[in-house]
Amino acid sequence: MLSIFEPANFALFLLAAIAIAFAPGPGILYVLARTLSGGRTEGIASSFGTSVGGLVHIAAGAIGVSALVLASAELFFVLKILGAIYLIWLGIKTIRAARSLSVTALTTPSGSCHARRSRRQAFRDGIVVEALNPKTAAFFLAFLPQFVDPSAGQVGMQFALLGIMTVAMNTTADLIVSYAGGALRSGLVARPQLLRRLGEVSGGTLCMLGASLALVKRNA
Repeated sequence: MLSIFEPANFALFLLAAIAIAFAPGPGILYVLARTLSGGRTEGIASSFGTSVGGLVHIAAGAIGVSALVLASAELFFVLKILGAIYLIWLGIKTIRAARSLSVTALTTPSGSCHARRSRRQAFRDGIVVEALNPKTAAFFLAFLPQFVDPSAGQVGMQFALLGIMTVAMNTTADLIVSYAGGALRSGLVARPQLLRRLGEVSGGTLCMLGASLALVKRNA
């Protein structure tokens, strides 16, 4: 299947996709904030959730829905406002949870019912946050077509394959951030006051991401 890509162009795509995946951006900041506020497993769940949300944009881009959203001022506005409100709501929720954090919550076993619910919620939040982000749609529609070769045919398939590989690289970067953030958080378990403050900062980061999304223009 990869034979439809010209080798030199494909190599350039890989280099660019890897550089973009590991460059600090809203996606990595989101996963880091969730990890610092809820722990490594919540960060990992968020990473996989955002990957599913990214695949939603890939599927939509392959069939032209993303282009329709970006071309319509009304659809773009609705999508970004919904995404912004959801992020800000998550931020406020994270701040409130941090302020009510207890030692018991910090030491809750990862296999408990509460931990499982938190992972499921983090996974669902990741999907929603990414799927409602028009900046992701804009990125894919601006980045991927540069490496699609119309003369090779199967343009939709090329777009989808490149998109899946991009999402996989982004998820890899997010997982690395989750493990690093989880290690940092684990080292602070014995200092609940500092951990509460870290949770508040994480919630503030989510709110700022939501505010920045609300300010996005269609030509961004």
